[in-house]
Amino acid sequence: MKYAVLAALIAAPAAAQDKPVLTVYAGDYVTSEWGPGPKIEEEFEKFCNCDLRFVAGDILPRILMEGTRTEADIVFGLNTDTTMRARETGLFKPHGQDTSGLNLPVEWTDEIFLPYNWGETAFVYDETRTPNPPRSFAELLDAPDDLKIVIQDPRSGISGLALLLWVKAVYGDEAEEAWRRLAPKILTVTKGWSESYGMFTDGEADMVLSYTTSPAYHIAAEDDRTKHAAIFPEGHYFMAELAAQVAGTDQPELAQQFMDWILTPEFQRVMPLANWSMPVKLPLDEWPEVMRDLPRPAKTLFYPEDEAEALRPAALNEWLTALSR
Repeated sequence: MKYAVLAALIAAPAAAQDKPVLTVYAGDYVTSEWGPGPKIEEEFEKFCNCDLRFVAGDILPRILMEGTRTEADIVFGLNTDTTMRARETGLFKPHGQDTSGLNLPVEWTDEIFLPYNWGETAFVYDETRTPNPPRSFAELLDAPDDLKIVIQDPRSGISGLALLLWVKAVYGDEAEEAWRRLAPKILTVTKGWSESYGMFTDGEADMVLSYTTSPAYHIAAEDDRTKHAAIFPEGHYFMAELAAQVAGTDQPELAQQFMDWILTPEFQRVMPLANWSMPVKLPLDEWPEVMRDLPRPAKTLFYPEDEAEALRPAALNEWLTALSR
């Protein structure tokens, strides 16, 4: 009996190694203990007979550098403002999904990049520290300079890039002037979202660039109802997070299986309380109450990928010029 047990223990690792590996490039937040990665891995491995392995980091720079040498089978976490540069690599194949019934505020017809959740940029505040927040973008620009906000760098963070395009969508040719008025209120610019949000929750800033869904985390995880997204009548900028399969994958069946899974109720139910974003294909009555009851902007702002890419260089220059004064 002892020898049978020993043989089984030796065979178990070998059996695990025999499983095919699906390599998924994803952002750091996805693979963190509070991100959706661990749950996605657990649920997919229940039926795929595979080993799903996340590789965390900055997705777009990595795939641009690796090109056809990439080890990725799936990329998970690109967003709507970066797809044009990713598409131009020619690395990706169609996802094969019907996107006609997605719960999005914009029409989605992209055959390569498949959305799995979405949200809108917003400035989040704590009512105990900021009882009278700006009620519009105009009020934010006119606020006293002692109102301190933290934002993310548009060159390194997708939320920072979304803010750049949000300002452009609201102010157009007057965007540089808007940045000039906002600049005195910007306490600091961080590389990514996590650092900014940590400064806000530590009480170092009055407002932080985040998402309309951010308060749901505080309510569900901390029973804290003091955090709110300031909803502006000028509208809020839409962004979806996207997955795509690599055309040259050596695991085409597994990659397609993963893409097929994304729009299922089982996957979509993970997103709201793991990625704190709105699911793209789940009936509203199946959303967690905390997400369903959040205030929503009346107006959605969005640039298609070609417009976003065309606007990015000039918008970035406007931002740099205003903040360097």
